[in-house]
Amino acid sequence: MGASDQSDATDAAAGFAGAAGLSGHLDPRVAAQQVCEQARDALGPGSVDLAFLFASGTHARMMEQIGEHVRSGLEPRTMLGVTAEGVIAGETELEETGLSILAMRLPGVALHEFTSDDLPAFGDEPNEEQLAALAEAIGADPWTRAAFLFGDPFSTPLLKMLPAMSRVHEVADMDRALPVFGGMASAGEKPGRNTLLLGGVSRRSGAVGVTIGGPITIDWVVSQGCRPIGEPMVITGARRNIVFTLGGRPAVEAIREAIEAVEDEERTLLRNGMFLGRAVSEYKDRFGRGDFLIRAVMGADERQGAIAVGDIMRVGQTVQLHVRDAGTASEDLELMMSAQSLQAPPIGALVCTCNGRGTRLFEEANHDALRVARALGAGGPAALAGFFAAGEIGPIGDESFLHGHTASVALFREGAPPAG
Repeated sequence: MGASDQSDATDAAAGFAGAAGLSGHLDPRVAAQQVCEQARDALGPGSVDLAFLFASGTHARMMEQIGEHVRSGLEPRTMLGVTAEGVIAGETELEETGLSILAMRLPGVALHEFTSDDLPAFGDEPNEEQLAALAEAIGADPWTRAAFLFGDPFSTPLLKMLPAMSRVHEVADMDRALPVFGGMASAGEKPGRNTLLLGGVSRRSGAVGVTIGGPITIDWVVSQGCRPIGEPMVITGARRNIVFTLGGRPAVEAIREAIEAVEDEERTLLRNGMFLGRAVSEYKDRFGRGDFLIRAVMGADERQGAIAVGDIMRVGQTVQLHVRDAGTASEDLELMMSAQSLQAPPIGALVCTCNGRGTRLFEEANHDALRVARALGAGGPAALAGFFAAGEIGPIGDESFLHGHTASVALFREGAPPAG
């Protein structure tokens, strides 16, 4: 038996596995060595097929060198990396300098790397030819389960990219829309200050990604941290992100009346920020938490009676006011993770949480990491890692969106998902 045959046999015997590593050491070389040792010790013998690497603080400036250390130490088949404001692993969130990694062995799973430079240019409504070019660029086929994407917030055209990627199933013979998951780099406050890694190549703009296919199930939790208040309303007048009328009445008047009808506590929360959720699917008799895509109300024009929303709004959409605070955000994440705790433990979990969460929102340190890890690992911290993002990417319904203030989790489980 040759060396490659022995390796294949070892990987098959070892099976699917995931491991996380975390270091707060100030020396980037030591930090890289520590996360590699932690991941290797947990994985045991066999290959590393996919690794996600996250660096924050002073480590972010050394991302290329850290990436080389990790590639040498773990030899991952595919590695994506992104610089961040803070990093996560296990039950711990490091909001200053830190390094974290999620490494997984995925025998039989197909991985297809791509960058934003590989994608075709497309308009607001991509045609079939453009979708076919996109499917080829990202390697989408009937066995593709999901795409993972990390981007620079100053140079990635997500408003066009994400809708097109969500529609790639139309030309790739897939039985469902392609979920896209990830987040935006958050280490740099100006263009050119973030670093993205794809294998041994680094870049300061655009996006890097990988599609995953084969005998693997990937589940999602996108906790938007809000709860609906009042009653649903239907948009009867809108242009782009401006809503003129709700239920045939000026939007400002309809919203003012809705606010007057809610409890004092909820009215107080609205002073901290007003959010409008639009129903992802109109084919429901009743709407509840998780049925809405949450967007901020940016302002109001009393003279026109209109409101501005942080998204494109259309006539006929159902919307509802939402509130957000630390208690609601905590409750929402726990509620959504509780459903995942009833399933088989995942081999790994990737967490992308907003850089407006953490101790900026919660009095308790490690808030999101603790709740995700404890929901998944009764025997100890789960193999999870991630970062604080400047915008989180995740699916709601059959389409993937760029979110804000969410805690988004991708869960990797062995075995193909059920058909349907």
